[in-house]
Amino acid sequence: MNFLNGKYARIVTLLLILQGIVFYTIAVRAENIPAISPLAQFPTDIADWKMYKDIPIEQETLDVLKADDTLDRIYISPERNASTFLFIAFFKTQRYGQSPHSPKNCLPGNGYEPIESGVVSVAVPGRSEPVEVNRYLTARGDEKSVTLYWYQSHDRIIAGEFTARLMLIADSIRYHRSDTSLVKIVVPVRDGDADTATRTAIDFMKAIFPSVARQLRA
Repeated sequence: MNFLNGKYARIVTLLLILQGIVFYTIAVRAENIPAISPLAQFPTDIADWKMYKDIPIEQETLDVLKADDTLDRIYISPERNASTFLFIAFFKTQRYGQSPHSPKNCLPGNGYEPIESGVVSVAVPGRSEPVEVNRYLTARGDEKSVTLYWYQSHDRIIAGEFTARLMLIADSIRYHRSDTSLVKIVVPVRDGDADTATRTAIDFMKAIFPSVARQLRA
């Protein structure tokens, strides 16, 4: 009950109210729905990374996720002796209850115990300034993994869930758009070395970022 009286709860409530007002106000206007290429066309070979496997997503999971398109793959780099998971979920609109599920909620729900969380800056190709993304270290039993994730709305990279909600409201007013994507990179931790796993995730992000930007730009 203390949570309900806290600053966090008040901010969440205000954002939800603002979002509802905005969506109700502009509901009579046609929404600009972006046309992006199917995620299945995302490159299978990028730099020294090659797709190892496309992971089928169970229908039950898709029904909960409510994304309009998804990609779930394993990439490997023989040169690095490394592997990484890439997940992308695209939502063409958020007017009707569809929205990305934060990994900070989904991972614990799937049995992953959070160990560390924060934001890291990554210098990616095509950007004059580094972008900020979330870094999340989790454990499930003896297995640990590093997750990088961010929200991508057209050409904008957003780390924070609150910021994503605020920008959703702004985009709905200015552009009549509410599309967004969740991009997630997961690298298993080997021999307890989370720093190496983080570097691998960052290097993979740098390699795929131009392709992700092209795929999701609309």
